[in-house]
Amino acid sequence: MSLTARHLEANGLPTVILGSARDIVEHCGVPRFVFSDFPLGNSAGLPWDPTMQRQIVELGLELLESARQPRTTVQAPFVWTGDPDWRASFSRVDDSNREQLRRMGAKRREQRDRDRAEGRVRDE
Repeated sequence: MSLTARHLEANGLPTVILGSARDIVEHCGVPRFVFSDFPLGNSAGLPWDPTMQRQIVELGLELLESARQPRTTVQAPFVWTGDPDWRASFSRVDDSNREQLRRMGAKRREQRDRDRAEGRVRDE
């Protein structure tokens, strides 16, 4: 997304990135960035929390209007309310969780296959 934003900006379309990987997004040099210190995939707020999600999108729109210099980052003022140790366990695969992750993956693939059979998923 970061490189796409840079391309769009170069062609006259202003952008704001909502993201959770601050080091990567800032390294790519996006013009405007709202950082949420949440696990990847949650950059627009906590799941099932439309109030927070709306506030984060509003931060992005405000940044679009107010940024006066390139590479402006604003940090969302919210705290992840899930597992407080999410950083330590995020993307961790070891003997303590390998079988659980294997089962979760199998379940997800089965659901995807059912969804595909019912026409709810695009073919890859």
